[in-house]
Amino acid sequence: MNKTWLSVVIAALFEVGWVIGLKHASGFLEWGVTVIAIIVSFTLMIAASRSLDVGTVYAVFVGLGTAGTVLAEIILFDAAIQSEKMLLIGVLLLGVIGLKMLSKGKTKEVNES
Repeated sequence: MNKTWLSVVIAALFEVGWVIGLKHASGFLEWGVTVIAIIVSFTLMIAASRSLDVGTVYAVFVGLGTAGTVLAEIILFDAAIQSEKMLLIGVLLLGVIGLKMLSKGKTKEVNES
C-alpha cells in the first residue's frame, strides 16, 4: 500500500471518529475533537483524490468509514450484532478492496503549446 492509499485509510479512521462524535458529543471539548476529525478526514481524502480517481477514493473512504462505524458501535457502545449486517459489511469491504485493486493513479497530462 502506498502513502496515498494509506492516507485514505487514515481519513476513513478519522471519519469513524467524527461520525461517532456527531452522535455522542455533548461538551465543548468533544465537539472540538469532532470538528478536528472532520477537518483531518476531508483534508486527507481531498489530498488523495489529487493522485487517485475521485470516485474510487470516495467509495473506499465511505466504505471503510461505514464498516468502521458499525464495528465501533458494536465494540464501544454494545450495539447488537446481526449476522445479516455483518454479511453485508463483508460484501461492502469486498467491493472496496475490488475498487482499490482496479484503481490506477491519475496520469498527468502534458500541455503542448
